[in-house]
Amino acid sequence: MVLDLLLIGLAVTLFPLPIMAFVLVVSVPRGVRKGLAFILAWLSCLVTVIAIVLFLTGGEPPPPRSPPSIAALVATLVIGVGLIVYSEHRRRRRRRTATAPGPSEKEQREASGTSLSSRMNDATGWSAAALAVLLQPWGMVGAAAATVVRANLSHGASYLALAAFCLLATSSLLAMELYMVFAPERAQLALTNLREWLERHQDPAIVVTCLILGLWLVGRSLYQLAG
Repeated sequence: MVLDLLLIGLAVTLFPLPIMAFVLVVSVPRGVRKGLAFILAWLSCLVTVIAIVLFLTGGEPPPPRSPPSIAALVATLVIGVGLIVYSEHRRRRRRRTATAPGPSEKEQREASGTSLSSRMNDATGWSAAALAVLLQPWGMVGAAAATVVRANLSHGASYLALAAFCLLATSSLLAMELYMVFAPERAQLALTNLREWLERHQDPAIVVTCLILGLWLVGRSLYQLAG
């Protein structure tokens, strides 16, 4: 369970879309406060999902080969397949976009970035929190929920694993927030450059992240279902 949660947490924290949105949030007036609202909402989603799973299991993993255990593995398998399919969809869409006539990819990114920036200038902390909920990679969070079914709260290691998952899945946002607090001018420039880089490479990053995690989840769930 520990390795699975750490891999899922790493995929969540490196997923490009929330990072790009968070950079916009912290770059506007009162961005640090809005960024904090974003992080709190993001973290609340993770904690709520874990709490619901633990409430349903009573903090004890179901017996091997029992219906709940098999259902969790099947859910993991379905999510893994979904991530692989989504990865292929993004790859094909990027190829079609590159060959289709019309505005260049750079022009589309600039227009989109300008529109989002103007909207975020008028956003409130509640808007930033809602954005965090919407941009949560729910497929990956669902995979984490299916993994948490195996958590045994009678062992302290399970608490550490769950806390490590939440911290790791939020670590990129926390790092950017702290950077803006302690070095706002340098952070503004660095995060702007990061967002521009992600805009150019977001599709390959999404494809690779979803593909690797999807293959891991499919392989792990098939192995355990066959065992």
